[in-house]
Amino acid sequence: MTGVAREDERREFLHQAGFAAAIRTPMSGDASTRAYERLTLPNGGSLIFMDAPPSAEAEPAGPEATETERQALGYNALARLSACRVEAFVAVADHLRSLGLSAPRIEAMDAKRGFLVLEDLGDALFARRIAQGEPALPLYTEAVRVLARLQAEPPPAWLAYPGGRWPLLPYDDLALRTGCDHFLEWWPKYANLPAFTDAAIAEWDALWTPVRALGHRAAMGSAGVFSHRDYHAENLIWLPDREGLRRVGLIDFQDAVKAHPAWDLLHLLQDARRDVAPELEGAMLTEFLASRPSLERTEFLYAYHGLAALNAARILFIFARQVAGFGKPRYVDFMPRTWRALERNLTTPGLEGLRSWFDRHVPQEHRA
Repeated sequence: MTGVAREDERREFLHQAGFAAAIRTPMSGDASTRAYERLTLPNGGSLIFMDAPPSAEAEPAGPEATETERQALGYNALARLSACRVEAFVAVADHLRSLGLSAPRIEAMDAKRGFLVLEDLGDALFARRIAQGEPALPLYTEAVRVLARLQAEPPPAWLAYPGGRWPLLPYDDLALRTGCDHFLEWWPKYANLPAFTDAAIAEWDALWTPVRALGHRAAMGSAGVFSHRDYHAENLIWLPDREGLRRVGLIDFQDAVKAHPAWDLLHLLQDARRDVAPELEGAMLTEFLASRPSLERTEFLYAYHGLAALNAARILFIFARQVAGFGKPRYVDFMPRTWRALERNLTTPGLEGLRSWFDRHVPQEHRA
């Protein structure tokens, strides 16, 4: 579809939804195919318009899809991504609000064309407030308490939205392997390294297998929890006029899954886009474990660091692809922080083999 035709669809949708008179202001996007605009209404209020063309991405996979079927569908199916479907956003938003949390209220929806109008939670991102001098500890403490609420009850297998339901899929071994293993393809392209040998790839898989198993077992069993999946300071909005946990606004949750309890926490505390002080990370780990007394501390911390290392490799692949594949050099700035996180996690006892693999195959001069 041409840009002109898509704009005609946008105008038609907004007219049918009753927002034709709104002033449309483009907003900065993210690394997805979605686009956003702020709608300023005649009465002075504002809403957010999301444009997520369903045809822009490969299909997601349903809960019954086999590994072969997921491979045929492509990356979104392999990695358990929602392919930016607005139905997923609406279903997750409704679930979060049912828990007493602040996700945007849905004002209008056209799932077939990929349009949403939703509540505007404002611009008070945690990352922005901290950059302006606000103490990080109180904000992060509230974010950890929200995680405790998300994990307080078994996650549903399906999330309802008007006219249908969306699956909350387990973040299984295939999804974990997909994210991590793409490092092998994209880091040599970015860092001007020779392709990894078959022996190096086989060793890589053997070393990551027990780490992936921690996430897989949790996701497939009773230990699995609802996971926002992209839980960090740029997806959390401070809403001081609300009360309790509702002061934490949640966005960018459409790829939610059932996952290990550490998954959202490690995204929050090992943020690829901003520094989190080690003292703050330690305090929040203590806060989280106090809220989840059923978790054995030593086992949890091993899983936390192992999965955080795996996630760092996944993020490095994404950044390398953004730069080498899509020509977006701004992601270079995030790489040193992600490498430091990876290296720090690999000092955890039991992960020495992985640390040795990186030392031998990706020397320091090729890490950044």
